[in-house]
Amino acid sequence: MPPTGDTATESSELPATKIRWTVFALACSTSFLLYLHRYSWNIIGPKLQTEFSFSNTQAAVLFSLFYYTYAAGQIPSGIIVDRFGPHRFLTGIIAAWSIAVAGIAHTSNIMLLGFWRLVFGATQAGCYPALTKISQQWFPATHRTVLQGWVATTFGRAGGAMSPIILGTLLMGVCGLRWQVSVTLIGLVGLVHAIVFFALFRDSPVHDPRVNSAEEELIAGRAVSKTTAVDHRAVLPLRKALQNRSLRIFTVQQFLDAGSDVVFVGLIGTWFLVAHQFDIKQTGWLASLPLFGGALGGIVGGWLNDTIIRRTGNRRWARSGVGFVGKVIGCAMLALVVMQSDGVTGAWLLMAAKFFSDWSQPTTWGTCTDLGGRFSATVFSIINTAGTIGGVCMPIVFGVVLDWFTTTSVVDGIDMSVTDWNPLFVLLSGMYLASGACWLLVDCTDRLTDE
Repeated sequence: MPPTGDTATESSELPATKIRWTVFALACSTSFLLYLHRYSWNIIGPKLQTEFSFSNTQAAVLFSLFYYTYAAGQIPSGIIVDRFGPHRFLTGIIAAWSIAVAGIAHTSNIMLLGFWRLVFGATQAGCYPALTKISQQWFPATHRTVLQGWVATTFGRAGGAMSPIILGTLLMGVCGLRWQVSVTLIGLVGLVHAIVFFALFRDSPVHDPRVNSAEEELIAGRAVSKTTAVDHRAVLPLRKALQNRSLRIFTVQQFLDAGSDVVFVGLIGTWFLVAHQFDIKQTGWLASLPLFGGALGGIVGGWLNDTIIRRTGNRRWARSGVGFVGKVIGCAMLALVVMQSDGVTGAWLLMAAKFFSDWSQPTTWGTCTDLGGRFSATVFSIINTAGTIGGVCMPIVFGVVLDWFTTTSVVDGIDMSVTDWNPLFVLLSGMYLASGACWLLVDCTDRLTDE
């Protein structure tokens, strides 16, 4: 129905304001900052291990503390965001995790190290549920998945890929700063970002006086009145969520997806250093290739989603098809890694695998907004909790697999250990295939609300 009354007059006479692009920029920079800080552990971890003389097991335990509070904070964060909005909540957690990452660099007490690591995980937990809510409120449905791809995958993966470059190469290498000072500086950047976010962001177009009626209509796809708009403050009933078959399968998909991603976060560097005996300089850029592949995949996957939806009108199979195809091609790329003996070629294949795997990330965000509607933050927090559990469990499984296929022999009186990494990539390939099968069973039109 065309807009009528004053809304029609205003929207026809005035061009739409562009506040949504300010919000988009804030969402992208927040996603970049999240991963910039999270992947700083690649520099922080080895430094702490040296200074505190941690064993590998102790360092791993300290690293894993992040995931426990990160998992525990997902669903409560999603409920809070759906109930009260993302504005003040996201401002607070950005500031809190920025303080936590700097706090890790300024303590000589092992208990405080653990405390800051726990705080870091708890405060980062609510970021993506909040950004999902922002995309649902601020981005037009016809282009939402493309924009979600830029926010979640492109800028997020880019932040992770740039973290060791900014922290290690630039601040510590070129500028000659101590690691504690370097980490403090990126923490201060986070505090500045929190202030800017608080000043420029509002929960929705309806709550932002800078947004005119034309932009509201463009975002919502219909006429919206600031005086009559309903402000939903309900909480998603747990029973209703558990009864939704698509959401249950979606959680399994996310467990497999995030669980497999642990290899790219924590093991690929070791694969290059140990299995292929590259030096640290070569390993740095080779290990970053999969993350850059994922960033590019987010752009393509988001565009592909929205293009197929516009041309076919079939949202259900556009989502499922993109997710399935990406995981199956990623599975094939990993199978090719097993057949390769050259490490550089393997790196490019891993980049391709991550490109196709991560083009499903915008699909994940889009499916959350489709399923959840006004409860999109809660739905995202549920599936992200499943993903975080995968991140907690699968490193143990991967470690057992690597140990199982490690052989030790004595050469010139010295124990030499050799690990066959191929079974790990076979397992990873199987997880990709199972994840793709799950996508075929997820119906994004099986909504939790009547919207």
